[in-house]
Amino acid sequence: MIGFALCGSFCTISRSLEELSHLARDFAVQGIVSETVYATDTRFSPARDVVDRLEEVTGREVIHSIVEAEPLGPKVPLEALVICPCTGNTLAKMAAGITDTAVTMAAKAHLRSDRPLIIALASNDALSANLKNIGTLLCRKNVYFVPMSQDDPEGKPHSLVADFSKLRPTLEAALLGKQYQRIFQV
Repeated sequence: MIGFALCGSFCTISRSLEELSHLARDFAVQGIVSETVYATDTRFSPARDVVDRLEEVTGREVIHSIVEAEPLGPKVPLEALVICPCTGNTLAKMAAGITDTAVTMAAKAHLRSDRPLIIALASNDALSANLKNIGTLLCRKNVYFVPMSQDDPEGKPHSLVADFSKLRPTLEAALLGKQYQRIFQV
């Protein structure tokens, strides 16, 4: 089973759910959402619709609290954990070892088992405040990044967004202990 976690990059959640539906054809999947995703209605979608879609695709109740996420890893081993989308906020917390959401707890618990964590970043500050956090996590064992690029270099010069279509090959490479190349695309 793989874990599939959603963070609050609300404009990319629909693309994340599309990729999840492809993965769910071949993998059993446990959905995980940050408390923000679980409770926040946005212009992109009501929170309940996101949770319902995740539960429909996975066939399991979504994990949405720290207490529910803590057993992932040692007690409930996952083959891999995908965070898609991963916000800059969650990226920074993981780089600093902060565990204050269901997603950061899932990542911490999962990494204790020395299994792959795949990050599909979607952050408006990835090339500024969060660049050091990308570097920190690139050096961590069992952490892999979905290839990413600037989505709007003129309008959002510090933004990076993962190429969600590269999620599956990144996951497959990570399961073999390898980073799918190239991390940064033009």
